[in-house]
Amino acid sequence: MDDALRLLTSVPVARLATVDEAGRPHLVPVTFAVHRGAVHTAVDHKPKAGRDLRRLANIRANPRVTLLADHYEDDWDRLWWVRVDGHARVVEGEDRMAVPVDLLSARYPQYRDRPPGGPVITITIDAMTGWTATALS
Repeated sequence: MDDALRLLTSVPVARLATVDEAGRPHLVPVTFAVHRGAVHTAVDHKPKAGRDLRRLANIRANPRVTLLADHYEDDWDRLWWVRVDGHARVVEGEDRMAVPVDLLSARYPQYRDRPPGGPVITITIDAMTGWTATALS
């Protein structure tokens, strides 16, 4: 799991998969920070259709989520992916969002002057799996 965690934290973006009440999947790219067995992502200032996002509604209806990070290049010996399965919750309120927003701001320079306003999604990691084309060093 240490190697998977190292790979996960080496990429700036992952894909968050949620499902709605009817079982329809929803997949979006997200920025994220990992801390103490959890992954945090937040609704930020980038343009969106609104603040009541599908991923938030899906998590409220079904908290099981998957986060996928991967690396691709033409040299297939360097391919890898890491999948996090977990249960998520939507976190709101300045006090409750402070630590995740600080973690995100520390990781992404774009958030330092304009931190995410939230809400925050906190994913408790239940399982982490991965694959690499070659042995990890």
